[in-house]
Amino acid sequence: MMANRIDDDKSTGWRGSRALWLEAARDAFVESGIDAIKIKPLADRLNLSRTSFYWFFPDRAALLDALLAHWQSTNTGSLIAATDDYAETITEAVLNLISVFLDGGPFETRLDLAVRGWAHQAEHIADQVHTADATRLSAIRAMFMRFGYQEADADVRARTVYLTQIGYISMQVQESLSGRVARIPNYVMTFTGQRPSNSELARFYSRINYTGPVLV
Repeated sequence: MMANRIDDDKSTGWRGSRALWLEAARDAFVESGIDAIKIKPLADRLNLSRTSFYWFFPDRAALLDALLAHWQSTNTGSLIAATDDYAETITEAVLNLISVFLDGGPFETRLDLAVRGWAHQAEHIADQVHTADATRLSAIRAMFMRFGYQEADADVRARTVYLTQIGYISMQVQESLSGRVARIPNYVMTFTGQRPSNSELARFYSRINYTGPVLV
C-alpha cells in the first residue's frame, strides 16, 4: 500500500520542511526499522544538510515522537472514524471498517507493523501499542453494541474482527485484492452472524474502487 502523504505545516525551501523530514523518517522506518531513523542518513536520503533537520526538530527524540503521533492519528484515528461512519446495518458497518485496511485505505499497515516491531525493543512503545489496541477494540465493540449486540457478544466479535486484521498485518499475508475481496462476504458473515446484502457489497466495491470478479 502506498503510504499516506504527511501534511506539510512548514514552508518548503532549501532546508526541506517538517513534513518532508517526517515522511523520510516514516519511509526509512517501515523499510528498515527504528535504527534506520538517524539524522545524517535521513539528510543524505533527502539530499539536504544535516543542520537543516534542526530547523524543524530539536533532536531525534522529537522526530520519533512526531512519528508516533502520526501513527496514532493515521491508524487509530482512521479505524475509529470508520466505526463511526454512517451505516444502516451492522454488515454495512463492518464493511466500512474492513475498507480502511485494504490497499489504498487510510490505515498504514506497514507503519503499524513497524511500530509493533519497535515495541519489542522498547517498553514505553509497547505500552503505547497496548493502549492503541485497547482503544481500537473499544471502538469496534461500541460499534457492535450500537446495533443491538450484548456487551459480551460485542466484545468477542470486536476481537474477532480486529485480531483478523492485525493477523493479516503481522503475518504479512501476500494476497491478491480479488482473492481477499472474494472472502469478504464470508468474513462479514463470520464477524456479524449476518450476510451483507448485494447492494451493500456493491457500495463497498465502489468505495474501494474494485472492478474485478465478485461473488454474489
